[in-house]
Amino acid sequence: MTTYDADFYMWTQQQAALLRAGKLHDLDLANVAEELESLGKSEWHALANRLDVLVLHLLKWRYQTTRRGRSWQRTIWPQRTRLVRLLRVSPSLRRQVEPMLAEQYAEIRKQTVRETGLPLATFPEACPWTAAQILDEDFWPQEP
Repeated sequence: MTTYDADFYMWTQQQAALLRAGKLHDLDLANVAEELESLGKSEWHALANRLDVLVLHLLKWRYQTTRRGRSWQRTIWPQRTRLVRLLRVSPSLRRQVEPMLAEQYAEIRKQTVRETGLPLATFPEACPWTAAQILDEDFWPQEP
């Protein structure tokens, strides 16, 4: 059993020390590469999850106006803040936002139906907002 399998934390510290010392030939390259890829996937999943929650609550805000309240604001504000922060530290993810919206919107729409009880036809078939609008802290969807 390797240190990677037996004590992941210890393995990470050893690998970091080896990198700092320039001892590249001693690195556990296969596992280092796997962990780096995993970190990137985690960032992508964080973006997807936060975008889902934010768009769902923006849909509720726009189409369930009688239920608007502070709780939805308390969800929308931090999701936007965290998304903007994530995109600031990982700017290459920004180009993923529009395609992610297009890909995930149908499921977000269905989830909004489940949570609101409103008919599916209430919500547009395609996301009604741009990524810039969704991420803009001053954007609050209003009735047409």
